[in-house]
Amino acid sequence: MKVLVCNAGSTSLKFKLFQMPGDQVLAEGKVERVGSHDSAIYHFKKPDGYKIYREGLCIPTYTQGIQMFLDCLLDQEKGVLKSLNELERVGFKTVLSKGHYGIHELTPAVLKGMEDYLVVAPAHNIPYLEAIRQFQVLTPQAMLVGVFETAFHTTIPLERKMYGIPYEWYEKYGIERLGYHGASHGYVADTLTEMYGSTGKAISCHLGGSGSLCAIDNGKSVDTSFGLSLQAGLIQSNRNGDMDPFIIPFLEKEGLSLDEILEGLSKRGGLLGISGVSNDLRLVEEAADQGNSRAALAIDVFCNGIIRYIGSYYAELGGLDHLVFTGGIGEHSATVRQKVCDSLKHMGIWLDLAKNLSYTENALISVPDSPVAIHVIPANEELGVARKTYGCQA
Repeated sequence: MKVLVCNAGSTSLKFKLFQMPGDQVLAEGKVERVGSHDSAIYHFKKPDGYKIYREGLCIPTYTQGIQMFLDCLLDQEKGVLKSLNELERVGFKTVLSKGHYGIHELTPAVLKGMEDYLVVAPAHNIPYLEAIRQFQVLTPQAMLVGVFETAFHTTIPLERKMYGIPYEWYEKYGIERLGYHGASHGYVADTLTEMYGSTGKAISCHLGGSGSLCAIDNGKSVDTSFGLSLQAGLIQSNRNGDMDPFIIPFLEKEGLSLDEILEGLSKRGGLLGISGVSNDLRLVEEAADQGNSRAALAIDVFCNGIIRYIGSYYAELGGLDHLVFTGGIGEHSATVRQKVCDSLKHMGIWLDLAKNLSYTENALISVPDSPVAIHVIPANEELGVARKTYGCQA
């Protein structure tokens, strides 16, 4: 079965075409800066080494980006499909749908649930709805599947999902901690199980433009740092993370409008807001190395949030076997990994400094006698989505 995975970000599209079962990648593509009229970038590659790279493109909508990738798949000389009818399933790394938190065929009811939660996840649900509707037109024969980011977290006990709110708000509006990055944390759980036969007690740190931690016990999510929305938990590239909700009415009384406050929290907060330099940790680290105190503070706040969640999850799990770093920052920032691990030595998290600086894929970066194994596992969300899409019952 050929399964195409579509991963739609706020300004990007990623694709991978798999032959399932077997996890064989047939082709993959990426569109960066969707919405641009003169600076979009397009990548396409196949396992045989064939590549396309084009920049300075006009790709104003997700529809154009999707069509560009499908055209490459159908290319008479270098493509891998003779017809789109070969696509039996298309899987999406969808984020949130009211009343649908697992893995679902994308029926009208599920799409309506995504529309109902636009206010909670506008940067994600809007592009996914556009992409899904385009595939409905282009691949009417294919089963479209949403592997919702909340799916991996449906095993979290209710006492860890509940907010201290009137109970009728939970009953009537469904307000609870839902969690996200499920495809990534689930892939970490699968990888640990393949390596060791079980995850044991593990903490997965998905650190990137957005970041979250997940406590995993015997392969199941038992706690996570995101909440109802993606604004909770760690500070992120632009988002504020955990915050006293009464800051909002305080700022309103100080003269800011609600729109100004929400824009500040979601677009001008996080690493960008504290550092004043960038929302890209690489640039923040460079500024900190050059003596910028606000940049250094932003890194410390970010790492302290990771440390705080690891400590609380260690207590909930009753110990720890594996600590995993994944995502763009988790995979590539030796600084963040060292700052976090150096603060947790008392918990048996003993980092090998040399391995931390020169790790390889799926690397073990703890010293040999560390009570807790420390891993760097590159994110492969698309593979996790492909497996769940293939296994979805029609």
